[in-house]
Amino acid sequence: MAVSDEVKLSVLDLAPVPDGSTPADALRNSVELVRLAERLGYHRYWVAEHHNMPGIASSSPPVLIGHLASATERIRVGSGGVMLPNHAPLVVAEQFGMLSALHDGRIDLGLGRAPGTDQVTAHALRRDASPAADEFPRQLGELIGFLDGEFPDDHPYGAITAVPGKGYRPPIWLLGSSGYSAQLAGALGMPFSFAHHFAGDNTLPAVELYRSSFRPSPDLAEPYVMLGVSVFCADTEDEARRMASSQELSFLQLRTGRPGPLPSPEQAANYPYTSLDRQLMEQRGQHTVVGDPDQVAHQLTELVAKTGAQELMVTTQAWDHKARLHSYELVIAH
Repeated sequence: MAVSDEVKLSVLDLAPVPDGSTPADALRNSVELVRLAERLGYHRYWVAEHHNMPGIASSSPPVLIGHLASATERIRVGSGGVMLPNHAPLVVAEQFGMLSALHDGRIDLGLGRAPGTDQVTAHALRRDASPAADEFPRQLGELIGFLDGEFPDDHPYGAITAVPGKGYRPPIWLLGSSGYSAQLAGALGMPFSFAHHFAGDNTLPAVELYRSSFRPSPDLAEPYVMLGVSVFCADTEDEARRMASSQELSFLQLRTGRPGPLPSPEQAANYPYTSLDRQLMEQRGQHTVVGDPDQVAHQLTELVAKTGAQELMVTTQAWDHKARLHSYELVIAH
């Protein structure tokens, strides 16, 4: 294993849509990857909610989770995450209650408070211009109330029973890229997953805030930290850097308002980068783990040593699906 037997390794899948392929291809690739992850011994497999992004096919985590769980037998499958402000808590409770009823003991519910998209698309999802993220604690409380079947006596939703939902509560995680969710997860005694792959500068402060805020709960006696990590591993460093170039260009296109399918390494090699482009990509890529198996193992070991994370959730946005599969093989085998 890349780090140690005490640190779990898991998979975060955004169902990337490589240039020249289709969303249907991307979803078939996800099925192949989750089956491989189960065979290799990865602990869990999460999919993330994104909208209005031509290069990401995982817009509906509950639908995809059900499909992936049906294609596997043992690996935990869940959301990394569902963006709660986009949805009515009762709907999420029914969806994940149903998943839990169908796949007992294998479903995780990871929750985020960002929209997972741009503001116009967020409005189209919510049909409401209010800053729904500010209501996240209330929405979270409602969701837990529906799953547990417990509301205060005077609560307006006390007469509602989520079916299935009540009695089928999956483990709930809070996701974050700043201190807000870290502090909330700690105060509620929930496991915390931090987005190191796109907010690495905030990792240490957020993890420290989570641990200092932690209060034991019936669900969790001690803090539990998982980090999302972008990893590109190949037989040689040059191959790994070539693979990573697709994600670098994809980030640049998204940042400049031109999102599209995941570019190929050839497209990345021939792109006319400006000096500002390269500066943005360098800043973004400083927390990405890239290299051959020895280099990747060293970088992941250092990350665990700095953060004390109990679990790493590896995400690999590669244009070449076979190279992506091989990267996951190398990460867990070395």
